[in-house]
Amino acid sequence: MEKLLHNKVAIVTGASRGIGRAIVLKLCSEGAKVAFNYSSDERSVAETIKLLEEQKYEYLVFKGSVTDLNFVKSMVEEVKKKWQAIDILVNNAGIIKDKPLLMMSENDWDEVISVNLKGTFYFTKNVISTMIAQKNGTIVNISSLSGVFGREAQTNYGAAKAGLLGFTKCLAREVGRYNIRVNAVVVGLIDTRMTKQLPREIKENLINLIPLGRIGQPEEVANTVLFLVSDLSSYITGAMINLTGGQYM
Repeated sequence: MEKLLHNKVAIVTGASRGIGRAIVLKLCSEGAKVAFNYSSDERSVAETIKLLEEQKYEYLVFKGSVTDLNFVKSMVEEVKKKWQAIDILVNNAGIIKDKPLLMMSENDWDEVISVNLKGTFYFTKNVISTMIAQKNGTIVNISSLSGVFGREAQTNYGAAKAGLLGFTKCLAREVGRYNIRVNAVVVGLIDTRMTKQLPREIKENLINLIPLGRIGQPEEVANTVLFLVSDLSSYITGAMINLTGGQYM
């Protein structure tokens, strides 16, 4: 039986660990050739590469920031040169710098907006011409509950993630005529390194707000992304898929 993403070419941003790693592994497992980037975590990316090598998946890895336009251009060109196509883009890279607004510096604001929102602009702008020429492509933007529900001390992060939803809808209207689909996943509390560092009391309070009564897993995000980039969702574009255990509905 042919895999869902047989011979497709994908780029995933920010994928050395956590949700990004899970997405890379899932897309590879369904037949995609996947390129991904990381910015600094050498230990985590080594673990990701080991997992990819064990399964003999076809991949490319690049070190660089999504906020560096020259890096983004170079990575996209290398992927096209290697595989002659780009069918899938998953804008996953993100950071947090949580502080109450009164204590938030301009740098705290700029860095979070730049990585979470401007990085998506850079990668999408440099990939979209290839997808238009192919008259085919899928883009998934990883947003957050903070962008639709609101969380204290996350005005920078919430603004960036809400911006991704507007970006998704506008671009979906713009490129639908070229058979390019653009969707977003609104992610709630997921079992990542960041979540593991939360004090137990805070974590329990957060779980109590989730109707399903548990934290989500990175693999559940990856499964949703797989659905959105595959032909299983061929008539879905401009959508906001809530992956929050029911916390936002």
